[in-house]
Amino acid sequence: MPKIIPYGIMNYAEIITKNAYLIDKTSYIKNLDNIQNPVFLRPRRFGKSLLCSMLEHYFDINHGDNFQELFGQTWIGTNPTKNHNTYIILKYDFSVIPISDNLSEIEQNFNRYCVGKLNQIRNYYPQFFQSFPVILPDENISTALALWLDNLKQSGLPRVYVIIDEYDNFVNQLITGNKDHLYEEITSGDSFFRTFFKVLKEGRQTGAVANVFITGVLPITIDDLTSSYNIGTFLTLDRSFEHMLGFTQTEVNSLMDLIYQDYAFDPSTRKQIDEVIKSQYNGYHFVNTNAEAVYNPTMLMSFLREFCDQKIIPKNLTDLNLRTDLSWVKRITNQPENTEEILTDILKTNTIPYDEEYLISKFNKSQFFNKNYYPISLFYLGMLTRKDEFLLELPNLSMRKIFTEYYNELLHIDVSTRYASMMQEFVNRPDLEKLFADYWRLYIAQFPEAIFSQVNENFYRTTFYELCSRYLSTWFTWNIERSYPKGKTDLEFVGKYHERFAGLRWIIEFKYVSNTEFSKMKCTIENIPLREEDTRQIQGYAQGIRQEYPDATIRLFVIYCIGNQDFRIFEI
Repeated sequence: MPKIIPYGIMNYAEIITKNAYLIDKTSYIKNLDNIQNPVFLRPRRFGKSLLCSMLEHYFDINHGDNFQELFGQTWIGTNPTKNHNTYIILKYDFSVIPISDNLSEIEQNFNRYCVGKLNQIRNYYPQFFQSFPVILPDENISTALALWLDNLKQSGLPRVYVIIDEYDNFVNQLITGNKDHLYEEITSGDSFFRTFFKVLKEGRQTGAVANVFITGVLPITIDDLTSSYNIGTFLTLDRSFEHMLGFTQTEVNSLMDLIYQDYAFDPSTRKQIDEVIKSQYNGYHFVNTNAEAVYNPTMLMSFLREFCDQKIIPKNLTDLNLRTDLSWVKRITNQPENTEEILTDILKTNTIPYDEEYLISKFNKSQFFNKNYYPISLFYLGMLTRKDEFLLELPNLSMRKIFTEYYNELLHIDVSTRYASMMQEFVNRPDLEKLFADYWRLYIAQFPEAIFSQVNENFYRTTFYELCSRYLSTWFTWNIERSYPKGKTDLEFVGKYHERFAGLRWIIEFKYVSNTEFSKMKCTIENIPLREEDTRQIQGYAQGIRQEYPDATIRLFVIYCIGNQDFRIFEI
């Protein structure tokens, strides 16, 4: 039996006992063991919970007897630190705490959850806590935790390693739910939340708490806590930890080698599979743009689970669970016109400028909604990533597709009710010019004229890709800006190796001519000439494709888009 794909498994021991594939990140444990109160932020569904589980099993004194089983085949198994399996683990996941419109109810939910975890410890470590009293469910957690830590210290018991996963999840829900007054009450003054972190800080000072490891998505809550928890070491933008979550290309290559061997896949399909996963799930740079980019691990595992099960490229390449709610973008940008502006800017160039000083410093909620911080907020949410020192960009095709969906929704563009017949016609008789004409007639015609003073060729290729991917992904995958020796292609249609268009590769180069520019050309759209440099450019791409895919059926197209007036297609 081949190993299983660990999609959705967030328990480290379960990955080991179920014989699932594991990309070994345990070398980072050694580095974390020397960091005081580490805080590590990454976007949703980037592997934070599994990292917390790995630390839990490594440091938990109750797992000492099965250390070899859990870690024997890993880097840390042969290079253990002195602190392995020496602590009592107090682990919280704040994403499970329900919120409400009432501050007292939120506090009660917080207390009950956290107190419940303390009582679970009493049962999980009976050798230490049999004499400790049961804490009543509605007791104040800060009071209970302070007494509990004091008793633990006085009894000479092992120290506590605290793990808080998704520290900001429930308070983030208050932000997206426009409950700002509740957020401010929870993160200011002597609130229950601030007091809880004060107790952890005191536990570190007394030595009862050995360390506190915190994960989350946004830095705003921990900044708003200010003096209540000013002992954290922020590793989010530390180069030494950039690859602690997410998979490098080297790691993915090794994983794919094992999968192709274990599942006996045809080696001739490997190149196309590698191409698909790289374009869809790679591209994240959190710190150093000169270092290897990382793959989103959840996206990749979602793909691999279906690929290994069905033995074909999945139809839907974007993990449905990763579609961050549009409410985040709307909430960040405050006003609909601001949302439209930032989405238009990103769709125009795939990039947006940012101030690195804003990125490397903490920022609070009021700054989170400042227009200058929009790009930074989207960076922490995983929608944008670093391109260089000056620009953030959409990291991959999955995020391009998601952003275009946002854009269509915001402008009320219909992408669902009028396209079936044109797409069916294309599948029956592939004709790019007819397909693009229908896209122009049915999709582009919906946009207000003012939009076309702001767009460029990236707008057309991205929206054309997103629309086609909705209807044609049974038969095709797509590339945008795929690199070849003589440059990057604008858009490629690639027939899936197991479907009727196997071996097909259509290369499309988009050129934008504004309405103003066209008026100066003194010609009709039908008479727009094909420029020699455009022919040379796309033929240069074709040379690279033929070298890489000598058996491919290649067709080359240049599309001139004239504002919102019309277009002309040349096949080279």
